[in-house]
Amino acid sequence: MLLKITVVGIGYVGLANAILLAQNHSVTLIDLISKKVDLINEKKSPIKDSYISKYLESVKLNLDATIDQNTAYKNSELIIIATPTDYDPATNFFNTKSIEDSIENILKVNNKAIILIKSTVPVGYTESLKRKFNVSNIIFSPEFLREGQALYDCLYPTRIIIGSSENDEKKLAKIFTEGAIKKEIPILYTDPTEAEAIKLFSNTYLAMRVTFFNELDTFASKHELSTKQIIDGVSLDPRIGNYYNNPSFGYGGYCLPKDTKQLLANYKDIPNNIMQAIVDSNETRKEFLVEEIIKTKAKVIGIYRLIMKSNSDNYRESAILGMIERLKEKKVEILIYEPQISKNDLEGLQIVKNLNDFMDKSEIIIANRYHSELDIVKNKVYSRDITNKD
Repeated sequence: MLLKITVVGIGYVGLANAILLAQNHSVTLIDLISKKVDLINEKKSPIKDSYISKYLESVKLNLDATIDQNTAYKNSELIIIATPTDYDPATNFFNTKSIEDSIENILKVNNKAIILIKSTVPVGYTESLKRKFNVSNIIFSPEFLREGQALYDCLYPTRIIIGSSENDEKKLAKIFTEGAIKKEIPILYTDPTEAEAIKLFSNTYLAMRVTFFNELDTFASKHELSTKQIIDGVSLDPRIGNYYNNPSFGYGGYCLPKDTKQLLANYKDIPNNIMQAIVDSNETRKEFLVEEIIKTKAKVIGIYRLIMKSNSDNYRESAILGMIERLKEKKVEILIYEPQISKNDLEGLQIVKNLNDFMDKSEIIIANRYHSELDIVKNKVYSRDITNKD
């Protein structure tokens, strides 16, 4: 059955889900930024994701975009909210205002549609929304997507989780599986609060794994041991596995830093050691690496790329930004090579667009992830990357 669906927010979560669903249903995207809306209607992607670009250009989709709320919400049967929820350190909680504003606007136009939240939220948030707006038609379904590979992860999902206490709404899993390429997809039905916890605990576990291998690397560095040999041996144990084990400058990106802090905030008055340590370890790692870099006595430090992943155009909350802030305190000259930056919004820092100029001017080059284009200056490069993979 063809459903009329609206997706709120043209970020990587909203756009990837909209494309997935538009293969079989009528989907309208809504966003406050008219430039994003125009690009979608021109079948162009406003974000860097090869699958999204390919599907917009060459796959038959029942998809349009608008900035008009009445058009977007009026006749929709399902409205998916995928707006950003940044972590607010002042309150120790996600800033969920964009979700609440969206629901308020939706209910003015349409109080019958099922509202499905894809944004990451604190544990207990969905039930609190039902009480606040006096409705029962709000459910939560966590996303497990990677920036730069968001649509791929929708087409080949690891699992689909529907957090709803209403039996009719549980049937929604079908609309996410019918557009996927992967056929055997695990589906889990939970209550909304448990679904919220699943998202935060999943990302915090991944952050824990990053910090574990980073601290292993710190140990190896201090004792002048081969990080790669140790990790290769540890990872042969099938219970540990040879994946997600490449040392870095810390976990970063949009999800892991904020989700770990939110889960830690949810642990208020609950005994814990690991949750606090995961957050603290990420800062300790950056401090250690900066001190190692300063020991080289380099006066001009080059930063090779700000983006976290090779297929992304987004550097928000990138681990390298924390390194840069600490290096600025050391009063050294910092050059940044990042061709993805269209404007310099990094105050007081010099952006170099020409790679050869960047390599010539830098006395040491800091690379969270090594790339073969640095081979000609390999002796200048400082990186903890042992696999050349994300």
